[in-house]
Amino acid sequence: MSNCGCGSDQTEKLERKTLITLLVVNAVMFFTEITLGFLAESTGLIADSLDMLADAGVYGLSLYVVGKGIERQSKAASISGVLQIILGVGVLVEVARRLIFGSEPESLLIVAVGGAALVANVYCLFLLSRHRDAGVHMRASLIFSTNDVIANLGVIISGLLVWALGSRYPDLVIGAIISAVVVRGGFMILHEAKEANETRVDA
Repeated sequence: MSNCGCGSDQTEKLERKTLITLLVVNAVMFFTEITLGFLAESTGLIADSLDMLADAGVYGLSLYVVGKGIERQSKAASISGVLQIILGVGVLVEVARRLIFGSEPESLLIVAVGGAALVANVYCLFLLSRHRDAGVHMRASLIFSTNDVIANLGVIISGLLVWALGSRYPDLVIGAIISAVVVRGGFMILHEAKEANETRVDA
């Protein structure tokens, strides 16, 4: 249960409201970042946009299982974790492709879009912090948003380094790091889901 001090019905209502807001924010930021990421030739922004897409999927699944019991919440979290791992590996492949064939990232655009994404994700993290004691589906969402804030800071730093050094490599390095963070987050969520399911069985 959330730490809002409400009854179960009110808690579920607050969870749904929070997840709908998060779903909309992440969907909008995905389309914004993926479009501007390709225009800026930035693997960091592309990686971050796919992270947003994974998050939107997580929030959609979490929204579906609100109030439906630990078993369904655990399954939804597991699906979310697998999705995040797949997307993270996909971005690593894109980083390798750009490393081989070249890219010319636009530093100012990277910093601007990364900053906007950071604001969006800090807001999402604030909303989720009120549900840190809720079910595994909400804890999975909290992990995602925490990773997003870290990734956004990385994107901004990479844009500044691209500008300062006149090199594309900071963008590639940050893209690879974000991908690794995404994959790690996926495994963390799978672990959380497994523990929640084992607790349910033992109970």
